[in-house]
Amino acid sequence: MKTKTSPSYPGNFRGVFAALVTPMNASDEIDDDKLAELVDHLINQGVHGLVPLGSTGEYYALIDGERERVLRVTLEAAAGRVPVVAGTNGGATRDVVAFSRQAEQLGCAGVMLAAPYYSLPRPEELLVHFKTVNDAIGVPIMLYNYPGRTGVDMSPEFIERLTKLKNLRYVKESTGEMPRITELLRRCGNRLGVFCGCDTIALESLMVGAIGWVGGVVNALPASHAALYELTVVRQDYEAARKLFFQMLPTLELMEGGGKYTQWVKAACGLMGHDCGPPRLPLCRASRSECAELRAALSQVPEGANANRR
Repeated sequence: MKTKTSPSYPGNFRGVFAALVTPMNASDEIDDDKLAELVDHLINQGVHGLVPLGSTGEYYALIDGERERVLRVTLEAAAGRVPVVAGTNGGATRDVVAFSRQAEQLGCAGVMLAAPYYSLPRPEELLVHFKTVNDAIGVPIMLYNYPGRTGVDMSPEFIERLTKLKNLRYVKESTGEMPRITELLRRCGNRLGVFCGCDTIALESLMVGAIGWVGGVVNALPASHAALYELTVVRQDYEAARKLFFQMLPTLELMEGGGKYTQWVKAACGLMGHDCGPPRLPLCRASRSECAELRAALSQVPEGANANRR
């Protein structure tokens, strides 16, 4: 596959963004062709944006050259049709700066930043971290608050302080606490685009004013996710949106509550006809019984009714 990149998407971010999986082949190497096929499929199904190299994309298991490769393939396949917002996280601020600059230079429309993992920086240290990255790039930043993964919770009060940074324009709120969404909207709604980052509260988040939803299950059920956004935000047909969301909810609850989000998202992709291979160790492929659970949940969604029955 060629490595030429495409220009950045020129518009604002809103809608359903797929936290992209990173397809692997039987040799545990990145499968460029399957990644490109998945990107094209997601866009054709109505997804509004792509987020490669998040936790669902196993960025922590990729070496630097692989991270760049994922971005190049994603950008070329997207071809400017939707924004590509790169996860550029790392354990040290200088690494995050380097990854973020690289993403901007390659043509990404923005970057998504969580708190650095493992070191557990305090609020004043986080302020320095995010300001350092902000000052080093010229593309929008989507903050990613997921204390369950990072061990660091960024409160609405703290996030409000961060909105003074010129590039910090979005937040993916992933605590799963609906009051966080409403408090962020109350405090920062005119300065910060709020994205739901917890699948099981997506409907209510969109109904109260979240401008989008970043999720991993989008990889497996892109059309349903896009339809829910259309029904809720664009048409404001809440009865139809609620019906669709309740059909999706068994799958979303299984993913969010099962403790194997990335493993099961990849398994669900395979069941839906887009085999993305297993995750890299230490994560393992979903078992046969787990796949049976996934099939049963997917079958309740119109899009998933014909999930692979093997």
